[in-house]
Amino acid sequence: MVNTEGTGEASGSDIQAVARVGQICSLFGPYTNELTAADVAERLHLNRTTAYRYCASLVAAGILERGPRRGAFVLGGLMLQLGIHALSRRQVIEIAPPHLAELGASVRMTAVLSLWGARGPVVALVEEDKSRTAVVTVRAGSQLDATAAQTRVFLAHLADERAMGWLTEGATTAQRAELEAAVYTARRAGYCIASQSGGVFSAAAPVFDEFGIAATVGLLGADPRADLGPGSPIISELLKTTSALSSELRGTREGRQNENSDL
Repeated sequence: MVNTEGTGEASGSDIQAVARVGQICSLFGPYTNELTAADVAERLHLNRTTAYRYCASLVAAGILERGPRRGAFVLGGLMLQLGIHALSRRQVIEIAPPHLAELGASVRMTAVLSLWGARGPVVALVEEDKSRTAVVTVRAGSQLDATAAQTRVFLAHLADERAMGWLTEGATTAQRAELEAAVYTARRAGYCIASQSGGVFSAAAPVFDEFGIAATVGLLGADPRADLGPGSPIISELLKTTSALSSELRGTREGRQNENSDL
């Protein structure tokens, strides 16, 4: 066995431990606020003693905290701090709200901005149509699955080939083939339309910065009469919004680079 102590190189066990921490943190979400060691053990196929030791170590590091329920753990202050810092560095979060409000009002649908998370898109901003008494919506913080239009748009433009594998774990051959076809169409058309259960549909398009896809903007609706064809008002407004965001995002970044170069 090679001794990596003092060499600055991480051992295999260190790398495995870091990966396990990431897996534990990814179990939390908008519908999973707390977990017990037994929950972690079951979902990650660990024995309970190992799961508890990981959770206790994460508490000591500030990544997790003891939950109000006996034996439960919740995300800790360090995760909150890092999450706020990560969002604050996403320029699109700052410039998107007025664009989403205008888009939602113009097509009378819920407008959604999503960012790519650890292994899939995560809803960051939601602008509901205020002219309706009943709306189709989604919670900020929700992770989108492979059926969502925004997920398929991300897959059409992400350089990381592992993303498709993450989102098709457990999928049948037919489901994977359908997703690959939808991703191909999204790449060619510049947008994606997807149907969800209950008659809900979503349309989405990409937002780019100079590094590639930075976010996606989606629309949620349930009107069966809605025209989603190429050049329709809904699709035209969606593409106008993502184009404006992409232009503004690139301009803002270039301006900041110029400011930094003058210092």
